[in-house]
Amino acid sequence: MKALLSVYDKTGIVEFSKQVAAAGYELISTGGTHRTLSEEGGLPVRQVADVTGSPEILEGRVKTLHPTIYAGLLARRDSPDHMSELKSQNIDTIDLVVVNLYPFVETINKPGVTLADALENIDIGGPTMLRAASKNFPSVAVVVDPADYGWVGEKLANGGLTVEDRRGLAAKAFHHVSTYDAAVTGYLMESDGGGEELPESMTISLKKVAGLRYGENPHQSGALYSQSGAPAGMAGARQLHGRELSYNNLMDADAAWRTVSDFADATVSVVKHANSCGLASREDIAQAYLHAYEGDTVSAFGGIVAFNRTVTAAAAEAMEPVFYEVVIAPDYEPAALEVLKKKRNLRILAIDKQPETTAYDLRPISGGILVQTADNIVEDPSTWKVATQRPPTETEMKDLAFAWKAAKHIKSNAIVFAKDLALVGMGAGQPNRVVSVHLSQRASGDKAKGSVLASDAFFPFADNIELAAEAGITAIVQPGGSIRDDEVIAAADKAGLAMVLTGVRHFRH
Repeated sequence: MKALLSVYDKTGIVEFSKQVAAAGYELISTGGTHRTLSEEGGLPVRQVADVTGSPEILEGRVKTLHPTIYAGLLARRDSPDHMSELKSQNIDTIDLVVVNLYPFVETINKPGVTLADALENIDIGGPTMLRAASKNFPSVAVVVDPADYGWVGEKLANGGLTVEDRRGLAAKAFHHVSTYDAAVTGYLMESDGGGEELPESMTISLKKVAGLRYGENPHQSGALYSQSGAPAGMAGARQLHGRELSYNNLMDADAAWRTVSDFADATVSVVKHANSCGLASREDIAQAYLHAYEGDTVSAFGGIVAFNRTVTAAAAEAMEPVFYEVVIAPDYEPAALEVLKKKRNLRILAIDKQPETTAYDLRPISGGILVQTADNIVEDPSTWKVATQRPPTETEMKDLAFAWKAAKHIKSNAIVFAKDLALVGMGAGQPNRVVSVHLSQRASGDKAKGSVLASDAFFPFADNIELAAEAGITAIVQPGGSIRDDEVIAAADKAGLAMVLTGVRHFRH
């Protein structure tokens, strides 16, 4: 019996190879794997070149791509013709393949990676061997995951693998190859210079990261999957403390993190049901938290809190009196963790800030998936058009820019009231915009006086402006573009409001 081993990730390979050799397999290997097994492991192992009679060429790009290897993998053991042909060609069967692939995903996620680097890390021989061995799994075992070395080694030492064992390993290998190919496909499609035009076809590969107790409701199954080739994002967040995360926890945590990640200043968001009920920017992160919390102290209970800066001890202490489900941040001071971990049921997540990405936004519908580019355009408030007789003051303009960013992350029809770089009221997900204005007014109460308003899309009627003025709003930012823009602007002028038009809409359904 022969085993062919060629792995990029050398984790556990020496120990596993010793088990394979003890089970009676002759070891064959390539390049770096051969050196590891022979020099570190002290194992007798043949070079692939000795088996094929052909040297490695093109700086190792061609090693295993040879008829001797693939005939040994693909020959059906139950076919007399196949076995006779192998004998006539002096080719031996290969009964076990242990392969994992070049780190393509890790390479393309490195800052400043070049096309040459990416192409060099596209594995050719590895996927080909995995496919060949998996196609012939009734006779050939294939191991792609170091996590399987333990149980496979035990089975080899105690009578061998069953057909069902080999079938499961083959399925895992095919999935590994398809995931790898999906990452390569996605990278090349993003790098083809096609701009904003979406491709004619897409390959999406998902890997299960964790099981969840259930989905949105207890009668629904749920799990977390990561998307191959995409930045880790929320799927790669590290849980430092607390109970198991739920489906809804992750949905809300993602909404909170996306929101604060859009702000350059130290910012905190408190989210309930995927919308910020509190949001504030300050120079000090603890102060940002306090002003975010004060945006809606009732709704904050049981919410999710996201920080775009390291959580300080002062910020953690400020959170202490309030029950939260999840807190998420790029890092935590040790003293902050000590405070937060006293809350037994609080889930504490750490997440890496992601580089700018062209990853698509995917949303399932019955029978298909809607795909769009991410809503991450760069906007410059200095280019906004002043539509009213009175321009905004400098203070109003800062609040308008803050409110505009906040509205981008709130469900349409979104209305945001903001003052002193803090959310004081919002209305979300309503069938008409004037109801969202009513909700913002009700939530903000007296804090509405002197606030500014942001609307994620244009105002269809002047009644929205009249209601905002009654609430105490002094300035408004909106996209413009309604057939009634003139009426809306006239209503703002009549009330003495300042209004700027962005020319950009930010619906979020």
